[in-house]
Amino acid sequence: MSSPENTFACRRLLILDDEPRILAALKEVLERAGYQIVATTRPDVALDRLKGERFGVLISDQLMPGMTGLEFFKEAQRLQPNASRVLITGVTSLPTLVDAINQGEIFRFLAKPWLREELLITISNGVDRNALLMQNEILLNTTSQLNESLAKANTTLQAQVTQLASQGKELTSANQELKLRYDHSLELCSRILATYDPLLAGQTKAIAGIVEQMNKSSHLSPQEREALTISAWLCDIGLIGFSRELFHSFLRHPERLTEREIASIHSHPTYSQTLATFVDGRHLVGETVRAHHERFDGKGYPDHLAGETIPWTARCLAVAVYFVECRLPTEQALDAVQKAAGTALDPEAVRLFRTTTHLHPLPRSVSEVMLEDLKPGMVLASGIYSPHGMLLVGEGQALNPGTISKIQNHNFTAPICQRLLVYS
Repeated sequence: MSSPENTFACRRLLILDDEPRILAALKEVLERAGYQIVATTRPDVALDRLKGERFGVLISDQLMPGMTGLEFFKEAQRLQPNASRVLITGVTSLPTLVDAINQGEIFRFLAKPWLREELLITISNGVDRNALLMQNEILLNTTSQLNESLAKANTTLQAQVTQLASQGKELTSANQELKLRYDHSLELCSRILATYDPLLAGQTKAIAGIVEQMNKSSHLSPQEREALTISAWLCDIGLIGFSRELFHSFLRHPERLTEREIASIHSHPTYSQTLATFVDGRHLVGETVRAHHERFDGKGYPDHLAGETIPWTARCLAVAVYFVECRLPTEQALDAVQKAAGTALDPEAVRLFRTTTHLHPLPRSVSEVMLEDLKPGMVLASGIYSPHGMLLVGEGQALNPGTISKIQNHNFTAPICQRLLVYS
């Protein structure tokens, strides 16, 4: 868009004619049409004005003493190439005028005597042409500046991209190094446990194996899976602070221990939490390690947490720990885990354990699901009972939103501890 200054300059006209009478006539007509006029009879004065002021249209007579109109326009074209040049003459030959127009020296020519209407239309067109050329020049300058800025920005961006790529490589290398050190830390903890007691190391490895299967469930977020994996390896690291004799007595003959000795062993999750922070400082890891011996009924240790006040990851880890520490054949250990649902263990965590580890084979037509997985249309392969033995939903019944809501509401007030079996 043209600025007010540019619009004003486009309507400023320079008239050159050696005849004062014609000069005055042209000036009067064009001033009445609203143009600003600079008029002179001398070409040298006109050229000086072109050096200091911008004009939209230049009007010149052809035959003048010392310089012709075309000679004036050639010099004017060098000074103000965008100004429209109009030649007024009565004697120049047609070939000369055609050549002047074709070479860009003049925009239009008017024959003397001119017609007022033709003069005004010619000047108006010359003003419009000058405005268009000025606008194009502004756009070209703006485009050139933008292209220059864009080139600089692209150069800067390329440098930043190169820098980011370099930093990315450094970060990847640092992450790989960090992961390697992290894995070495876990390996070191595993070897420390193996040195302290091979049985404890084997037990930890078994717990980690079960957790790996449980982590395949969508009921755990990526952060929870990571925390559960690390916690499985570190949950018993605090036991290395006790004598082997005390640890073995706790495993084989806990009834022979004094209350003080049992209380000491029960403090090992807090020691494990402290040591775990040297390997992984995430809060969830520490919470999970500390609470892996809490019980769903609140009778666990070290903080006597109950129900959903125990972190979900700790409730899941507790099932794996319970299963391994039973030290029973698989079927008997599974029965022990199921019987502990609702007391020592969270029933939903038990269901997660059973549905992910598949340690107990089911008929092909039956699947075990979690409470959250119940969907309308599923058909129960076994009845669902309350903890007091009351039938809530019978075997073979198709689930609908109402029955699912009934089951969930009952579980909220009195946890449903049994397995949830549906036909596939």
